[in-house]
Amino acid sequence: MGKTMIMKIMERAAHKEVKVGDRVWCDIDLSTARDFGGANCTLQFDEITEKQGKVWDPDKIAFTFDLQAPSHSEKVSNNQKIIREFAKRQGIRRVFDINHGIGQHVLLEEGLVKPGDVILGTDSHMNLLGAVAAFATGVGNTDIAASWLGGTNWFRVPETMKIEVTGEFPCGVSMRDLLTKIVGDLGAGGLDFLSVEFTGDTIERATLAERITLCSMVTEMSGKIGLILPNGAVLEWLALRAGPEARTRVDAIKPDVDASYIEIRKYDVSKLEPMASCPDAPDNVKPVREIAGVAVDQVHIGSCTNGRFEDIAAAFLVLEKGGFKVSPNVRTIVTPATTEVMKQCAHEGMIEKFLDAGVVFTNPTCALCTAEHYGALPSGDVGCSTTNRNFIGKVGKGSHTYLLSPMTAMATAVRGVITDPRDIIC
Repeated sequence: MGKTMIMKIMERAAHKEVKVGDRVWCDIDLSTARDFGGANCTLQFDEITEKQGKVWDPDKIAFTFDLQAPSHSEKVSNNQKIIREFAKRQGIRRVFDINHGIGQHVLLEEGLVKPGDVILGTDSHMNLLGAVAAFATGVGNTDIAASWLGGTNWFRVPETMKIEVTGEFPCGVSMRDLLTKIVGDLGAGGLDFLSVEFTGDTIERATLAERITLCSMVTEMSGKIGLILPNGAVLEWLALRAGPEARTRVDAIKPDVDASYIEIRKYDVSKLEPMASCPDAPDNVKPVREIAGVAVDQVHIGSCTNGRFEDIAAAFLVLEKGGFKVSPNVRTIVTPATTEVMKQCAHEGMIEKFLDAGVVFTNPTCALCTAEHYGALPSGDVGCSTTNRNFIGKVGKGSHTYLLSPMTAMATAVRGVITDPRDIIC
């Protein structure tokens, strides 16, 4: 019987053959921690080693400051300082401080992610790096500290679901709408500890931004990892940054034609319409047309799910077609994923036009993924966001959030009520 992608990735890291259900120790290619949680990882490491230990490989450890950057409190500032001092003491050069952006995106841009890599992180959405066929997963502080000692971690080899996607997106519909449709179909537990392989002609044509979006919410279905084989322009972009090994890795982890899957699902996006995750759960999914007209107080476009240049450009197109003005009744915030993305927006002349339209354009961070950032919602407010979770109170106690695509979110900001973007751009 053939092998799936995750089996081949784990075999490379475990240096032996594996089968589904095995528990294996894997070598770690990169172990990362954010400003949120990173300080605790360093303190645990020092406690375990009585402050005498050295990390196994300082060049395979990275810190990313993305949740609260710049810091908004003394507590956060002190935690960030703990990380900086630990990195200096341990000779860890890869500290992506407050001027970089969302960790996973920065790691990609910096060439630290290759197909087949095994990567740990303190973010539950590390698995979005499956967009380039890396097995990245969020773990606890203790696992991170332990990996810094030995460079390994253990995993159970998961079963795999295959999702085949075909067709061309209609006007006003995007990869985020497909993702929302899948979350609604599978539910919060639909990928319980599964790996999922995304395939089909739609995926083969997809941009890096679209692939990131598709893999970013596997967590919301309780999945372990979503994997897409890089090809075409995505593979060239990756090889330019991560080196030629990125190309050679692809064939080594390609699934066998007779690989076994727990389930195969098929989607034709040519029949898709704009979708929304309604309060207060990502899998509470409805077509946008069914909730059109709901008044909102705030719109946020950004996050690790939809903060790439292509996402912001899609929102910009809706703003342009809508007359370059957002509703005065809606606070509208746009947050690029990284400084590189922000520079692209500046180069294209978008930022000034966003500002003239009444939009707040922020520095690159995770932003309104939680209430720990500027723009938290007050009790009773209704928000729309392109983030990945909308649990009640997540961005403000007593508030409620709809999760939308960048196009739908900006159409909503323009009209002041939840709006199908096709009404503006099609």
